[in-house]
Amino acid sequence: MNSTPTPERVELGRFFKVAVHRLKAGHAAPEMFSGAVDAEWHRMLSSPAYAAFCTEHAGTLIGHAENSGFGEISWVTAYEELFGPLPEVWFADEDGQVDAAALGRYRETGEVVAEWDCSPTGGDDDDVVPKRREVPSR
Repeated sequence: MNSTPTPERVELGRFFKVAVHRLKAGHAAPEMFSGAVDAEWHRMLSSPAYAAFCTEHAGTLIGHAENSGFGEISWVTAYEELFGPLPEVWFADEDGQVDAAALGRYRETGEVVAEWDCSPTGGDDDDVVPKRREVPSR
């Protein structure tokens, strides 16, 4: 069995690390905008290894909450400070198809504007997701 983590799983772990730092600092919950990474999150949620994965990457259990919106993704700079530029998997849907236009805009401007439908919670039985102001669609 191949034990090499998929790009989606690697990025989920990185997302959790960014998420826990932002939540502890009182920032709004980071937005999960990648269909590919979100699909991996949903696969992991039902896995017996999920709690260990969360602890390894975030130091705590990470909850999952519906939180839909559209706007600039708030955590990109925090991610880049830790890991460098977002890889293209962040711009892929659950079938792995990359949105080349969105990826190109990010590479050109450093900003990501996207839709999201869920966010992490602290996992401490607190399902309240700190909300953030959405940017109106253009």
